Amino acid sequence: MMALRPFFGLPTACAAIVLLILLPAMNEKIYIWPSLLAGNFGRLEESALNAQAAGADALHLDIMDGHFVPNLSMGPDVVKMARRCLNIPLSVHLMLSRPDQLAETFIKAGATTLTIHVESSCDVLHTLRRIRALGATPGVALNPETPFEAALPFLGEVDEVLCMTVHPGFGGQKFMPEVLPKITAIRRTAQTRPGRKRDRDAILGITVDGGIDLNTVTRVAEAGANIMVAGSALFKSKTMAQDLRQMREKARAAFGKGLAGRQQMVNG
Repeated sequence: MMALRPFFGLPTACAAIVLLILLPAMNEKIYIWPSLLAGNFGRLEESALNAQAAGADALHLDIMDGHFVPNLSMGPDVVKMARRCLNIPLSVHLMLSRPDQLAETFIKAGATTLTIHVESSCDVLHTLRRIRALGATPGVALNPETPFEAALPFLGEVDEVLCMTVHPGFGGQKFMPEVLPKITAIRRTAQTRPGRKRDRDAILGITVDGGIDLNTVTRVAEAGANIMVAGSALFKSKTMAQDLRQMREKARAAFGKGLAGRQQMVNG
């Protein structure tokens, strides 16, 4: 992780104070996005409607090509279905080797936000700009082992950075805590760019996807994430609305509280 010393060009102690001043000004809006990958594939429309009824801020759809990740999931027709039956935004995550070839297809299908991977085999910057030109909100995703620096060239182009906290391709995996420092590094870096106008918030949306439940949500929120993608923890629950509400409350209470402390630990 980047040391605190480069932050605003200040010494470590001063930088910690700056973080504490910035945190209250950060928009603490927390978003919970159930992931349809954990829904009932025999009744996807019903699963999507259940997520909306439970209070989801958006529905998250993972699109897999069997090449970028070793699995196949769903295509544009599922996005069309969700757009037809829901009135909440659709977050579409393209786990594709060539997202540039299908971006327009998924936007036409109804994607509100379209997220592509920095590791994909395309011109990432051009694709992000094209996504916005086509009317969707662009986001960029990082696999667990990809360093946070890989996202830096794109921070001025996106409204969301998605940090995978499991290896992409399969649901129900165990949360990877080693990704937490990366979340903190992205949040701290994004805070150095005042005046950036975004589609939803004054701050960069940092999304976490993988192993998010009522326990891990506090840890990622403390690290600086404000958008939580949760699959099995919500769709397998018999009290989805209650758990979603509790997840949001826990994240809101914890948001950003670990930033200064985490930096002090790194530099201590």
